[in-house]
This record gives sequence, C-alpha cells and structure tokens, in this order.
Amino acid sequence: MLQDRKIALVGCGTMGEAILQCLLAQGVATAAQISASVRSEARCSHLRHTYGIEATTCNIQAVQAAAIVLLGVKPQALPTLMPMLIGNIPPDALVLSIAAGITVQTLHQGLNHAAIVRAMPNTPAQVGRGMTVWYAASAVTRGQRSQTIALLQALGKELEVQQETTVDQATALSGAGPGFIFLVIEAMVDAGVQMGLNHAQAQTLTLETIAGSVELLRQTQQHPASLRNQVTSPGGATAAGLYELEKGGLRTTICNAILAAFQRTQQLSQPAPAKHEHGSSPRESEV
Repeated sequence: MLQDRKIALVGCGTMGEAILQCLLAQGVATAAQISASVRSEARCSHLRHTYGIEATTCNIQAVQAAAIVLLGVKPQALPTLMPMLIGNIPPDALVLSIAAGITVQTLHQGLNHAAIVRAMPNTPAQVGRGMTVWYAASAVTRGQRSQTIALLQALGKELEVQQETTVDQATALSGAGPGFIFLVIEAMVDAGVQMGLNHAQAQTLTLETIAGSVELLRQTQQHPASLRNQVTSPGGATAAGLYELEKGGLRTTICNAILAAFQRTQQLSQPAPAKHEHGSSPRESEV
C-alpha cells in the first residue's frame, strides 16, 4: 500500500523514531522511501547510520515530493513550523499529525492544506503494541485512508473515529494512559521490595500479574468488577487491600487524572502565537 511512496517525518523524536522503526521492521516501507527533518546534524547522523534513511535539518527539503507528511513535533512548535511548510507540501499529499490537541481545522488553516489526518498513538508503539485513534478530514481520499491504516497498523492497533473530539478523549485515556500504568507498576514494585522481595522478583511478579490480568479480561470478556469479585474472598488478603485502595480514593484519583489530561489536551488546541525563529526542525511531539 505504501510502496514507492515517499514518507516524510517532520520531527523524529521518541514517537517519530518508534514509527520509523515499526515501518521498517514490518516491511511497510523501505529506508529509501523515508526522509526525516530534525534539529541537529548529530541527530541526522544517528538516523542515517542507524536506519539508512535520508535525514536533514531542513523541513522544506524533507517534504519535497512526499506522498505522506507525518508531523511529529510538539504541539507548541506547530505555529512556528506551519508557516515554513505552506506551499511546500505537495498538494496531493496526506498530512498525518500526531501533535496532541491540535485540531484538523488548525492544521488546515495553518498549512493551507486539506487532506489531513489527526492521530494519537501511544508509547507502546515502540514495541509494536500501540493503540492509535485517528480522525480524517473530509478531503482525505479512500486511498489515503488505506495508507493511514497501513501506516498505523505497523504500530499496533488502530481505530478510526467519526468525531474529532474522540481523539482528545483518546489522548487522555490511551495516549497518557501508559504514564499512569507505569506509576502503578512502580508503586507495586516498591511495595514488593518493602516486603523483602528483591527488585527483580518484585518487578517480575508485578508485570506478569498485570499482563495476566489483562489477558484474562480480554479472553473472558467479563466486566472487570466481576473478575475482581472472583478474586476477593470475604475477610481475605485481597479484600483488605481493596479496602485501603478505596479508602485512599484510588478510583476517584485515576478518574481525575484522566480528566485532567483531557482538559490539558483541550488547552493545547489553542496554542499561543509563536515566535518566528530561523532554524531547523521544532522539537518532537510528546503527549
């Protein structure tokens, strides 16, 4: 689907490099098809030598003749970046943005370009287990939608949505979600160490417990509360632990964390006016 189509990565930080790795590893694209623009010559050298792709500090050079332009910069960098790209992106190219909170309308106006997809992958894409929610502008063609699916499936699972606000909600839940899960994992490992387990034992037990619980839920399709009740014996260890979690407000705290992430995503949709700087690529995207 993406054969012989040039893909330009404008910004190639953690997520951009993860996308690059997955595209190459899954055979979705070859190194010869991919160009990237980054801020420093040292970063260019890393990308050239590690992946064999074309890399430059010039955004305009990177997008020349591209069929797909992937914007992987931070949302705060887009007001500076977009004026640079006006008139330089091929008219029939697909623009795919992973900048958190930046709307299709903002991208359309800022780039003077119609075929735009807004997507939100998450960091497990680094190992091919990502979850990406995406929304396409009406100008995106059927062929470009197929290209989007092919690209995003290289990262893991993808889900197209019909309402753009769903991307903001997904940013808070699945985009920021790994950060919340990692904090829970840290806490569980720390508790294991405090009880006397060594760190490796505590981490193995924690990771396998979480992975097994997810797989059990996936395979049984039961409600989480039902599975929780099955493991909670009256007066038992799980009941004692759950009492402390509820007393500490864990459920409310997690809900509030996700709602706070959602509010921040909405704030990012209205970036402050940029200072126009001469320079290379703005910084890469992060959630």
